[in-house]
This record gives sequence, structure tokens and C-alpha cells, in this order.
Amino acid sequence: MINLDMQDLNRATMKHLIKNIETGMSLSEIRRICEKFMLDNGADSFWYWNIGAFVFAGDETTVSVSGKDYQTSERIIGLNDIITVDLSPQNNNIWGDYARTIIIEDGKVIDKIENIRNSEWKQGLQMEQYLHKLLIENAAPDMTFEELYYFINDVISNHGFLNLDFAGNLGHSIVEDKNDRIYTEKGNKAKLSEVKMFTFEPHISTPNSKYGYKLEDIYYFRKGKLEKL
Repeated sequence: MINLDMQDLNRATMKHLIKNIETGMSLSEIRRICEKFMLDNGADSFWYWNIGAFVFAGDETTVSVSGKDYQTSERIIGLNDIITVDLSPQNNNIWGDYARTIIIEDGKVIDKIENIRNSEWKQGLQMEQYLHKLLIENAAPDMTFEELYYFINDVISNHGFLNLDFAGNLGHSIVEDKNDRIYTEKGNKAKLSEVKMFTFEPHISTPNSKYGYKLEDIYYFRKGKLEKL
């Protein structure tokens, strides 16, 4: 068994999936690949409703649903497809939380955004990268979760995108009990530095589009500077 912390395990799981994903696979197969790899390599369970991988594809990528209501579909991956995968492993109550959007064109995973031919998909992933860049450049220890919520949602709107999250938030604190999480949402006056770590996971789309995009990482402050775990 590889000894990985949970976020390293997430990165390894996504690499494993990208190496093994194929046209014709169902979303349930993708979920099984991810969950087996995580359990084989350090996870003892999954912290979010006991689901290790939330998987959506095509026009399902705009769906935002609580884990208690999630059902993995039997949708089949096509030659040209978009897939979102959100991973939730834990070991001894230490969480990992990580999401990526995978693009398949002509049956192959496109590993660099600049090589994506579908301009709509490319723009969506570029926007995700831009939002994470803005987070790192602008988040400060004394900024509140509400201030971050308004700042990022204004950027999303001003660039012609929508926040798809079913609760309207952009992430949450990392804790031992999922019921203790606080969110990047309106009304949360807690400062970012009042939690040890928090996720940033904008789920976005453009108006009237069939497709959604996710990019999630965990962040924390080190000597007053925001860093990615």
C-alpha cells in the first residue's frame, strides 16, 4: 500500500483514472476505478455520504446535487465528452477533497487546456484556472468567507458565467465532522484564517450551456500567504 496523504492520494487517483479511462465506459465504472484505487492506497472510507467519487458527464456536468441525493448514472462516455470527477477520501478522519474536469476528444484525454479543440470547453476550463489564480492573489487572512463569496461571484458574473452550486457557495472548511463545515457563502462573517484549511470549488457554466466545469483544491495560509495543499 502506498503511503499518501489524502490530497496526494486524490492527485494519484486522478492520474490513475486518466490512464485508464476509455470511450464506452459507464460513469459507474469510472466511479469504481476511483474508489478502488483510493481504498487500495490509503483511504479507509469516504467522508461525504460514503461516496468516494461523484462522476458526471456531458449535459449532466451542470447538475449540482447534495451527496445524500446523488445517484451515479449508467451514462456511457463518448468519443468526444466532458467529465467531472469529485473525490472525497479520508483516513482516520483526515479528509481529501479534489475535483477536476476531464476532456476527451477523438477518444483520447486532452491533458493540456491549450490543446482542447472545443472552444466552449476550453473557455470553461480557462475560467476555472483564472478563478483559482484570483483566489491566490486576493485572499487575505482577515478576509471573511462572505467577502470572498461576493468577490468571486462578481467575477463569475462579470465574465458571463453562472455559479451552478445548488447552495450558491464556493467551498467549505476542512473539519473532522462534515456537519461542522462552514461555507464560502453570504452571511458567513468568519475570517478565512479562522479555519485551518478550506476548499475552493467553483462549479460554473455559461447561460444556456449544456456543460459545467469544476476545479477544486484545498488551501491554507502559511505565514500570511495563501497556499495550495
